[in-house]
Amino acid sequence: MACDYCTIVDGDGKAEILHEGEQLLIAAKDVAFIPGQLTILPKEHFTILEMIPEELLATAVAAANKASTLLFERLGAQGTNILIQNGTGAGQKVPHFAIEVIPRREADGLKLSWAPQTVGDDDLDIVAAQLKEASDKLLQEKFKKEEPKKEAENITAEDYRVKALRRIP
Repeated sequence: MACDYCTIVDGDGKAEILHEGEQLLIAAKDVAFIPGQLTILPKEHFTILEMIPEELLATAVAAANKASTLLFERLGAQGTNILIQNGTGAGQKVPHFAIEVIPRREADGLKLSWAPQTVGDDDLDIVAAQLKEASDKLLQEKFKKEEPKKEAENITAEDYRVKALRRIP
């Protein structure tokens, strides 16, 4: 059985391709949580997040950022949800990694919330013990190689607040 998202990438699926780059595309699919939802798809088939090369993932996240801005500016969204359903346990229906950018408005009727549970001290200690050593090692390897980027230094908090206020209808 063919992957529904690979079918879109091949140009045969039910979707409007809004942007197609060398490595990914942005599409408005015929099945969406709400009209205006955009889907960021790598052109190469990767089932889950952990399979994607880091450079491609960074490109996909940057595309989701731009798609979110587009929804604010062109559709008058008051907010966006950025959703990755990573694996069947997380609700992934199509076995192809995607980032969904969902435009939101107050009282739009879409419910994407769940009530957090309080984690008991014993459970928290167990989880922390299971993950701590491995996460320290993994993160140290990753972040010791990278220098912090300073691109955002020219953007002030006031600039951000003014831009956000313009988005409020």
